Amino acid sequence: MGKTLKDIQKPIAEELIIFEKYFKESMKSSVAFLDKITYYIVQRKGKQVRPMFVFLASKLWGEINDATYDTAVLIELVHTGTLVHDDVVDDSNERRGFFSVNALWKNKIAVLVGDFLLSRGFILAVENKRFTSLGILANTIKVMSEGELLQMEKARKLDIKEDVYYDIIRQKTASLIASACASGASTVTDDQEVIDKMFLFGEKIGMAFQIKDDLFDYGDTNIGKPKGIDIKEKKMTLPLIYALSKATKKEKTKYINYIKKDSENPKKIKEIIAFVKSTGGLDYARSKMNDYRSEAIELLQSFPDNPSRKALYDLVFYVTDRQK
Repeated sequence: MGKTLKDIQKPIAEELIIFEKYFKESMKSSVAFLDKITYYIVQRKGKQVRPMFVFLASKLWGEINDATYDTAVLIELVHTGTLVHDDVVDDSNERRGFFSVNALWKNKIAVLVGDFLLSRGFILAVENKRFTSLGILANTIKVMSEGELLQMEKARKLDIKEDVYYDIIRQKTASLIASACASGASTVTDDQEVIDKMFLFGEKIGMAFQIKDDLFDYGDTNIGKPKGIDIKEKKMTLPLIYALSKATKKEKTKYINYIKKDSENPKKIKEIIAFVKSTGGLDYARSKMNDYRSEAIELLQSFPDNPSRKALYDLVFYVTDRQK
């Protein structure tokens, strides 16, 4: 049985409590309306896995300090701001089981709230002279935007090959987890080799994290039902890409036409999901996820042996074994 998130957090439990206070303070505004929205966001926060990577990466190589706290807050502000923008881009009305910001306050306000969160992160970094972390995160936002646009471009033609898919998820998802690990380490060491290694470690686990997310769309849990949300949004994920690569020309034409013209039809979505499963798409995606996880673990073995390394090891398995 894998460790729970609470178990994994033990080496940094006190730091996460302090972080929580800083994070809430960082989102406060003198505009009452904005304050109301950011309060809503804070109350429905996620698991805060990315700040955990910051603190564990920092404690792996040294002692957590003020720069680490600032960096963890910066990471979470960037993550939260980009999620708010993502919901606008995806026209999504739900986030973590609650109404999204754009569902409650419409797109114009959601875009501005996302901008506010990103700018708060940058102001925090500049005021406290956290320029290394700021440089890493500024590049990450650029890369994430490029990944989103690449995915949109490919969604029009539905011609994504496996290597392009990896490029997209490396940019869209893995880059932020990689930045959390690299910037966390940068708060305790100037050794660029260590920082680069931590970035690579974060990138590997970020790739595995996203493939796991893709599997959820096919009901890949003990109790989960297929959602088909990615199919509705014409997102070509690894299980589908693999299944289409193994399909006959006739099957490929048929299912691509379903995605292009009938992606809102529950019956057609169900048929696509059954096709992906029967062609081995889920098994293939799981094997690739496990490959990235193994590469992350291999990198981890070369890091200092301390409680943080053990927690990172458990966190790697947590994000790939999670049921939601």
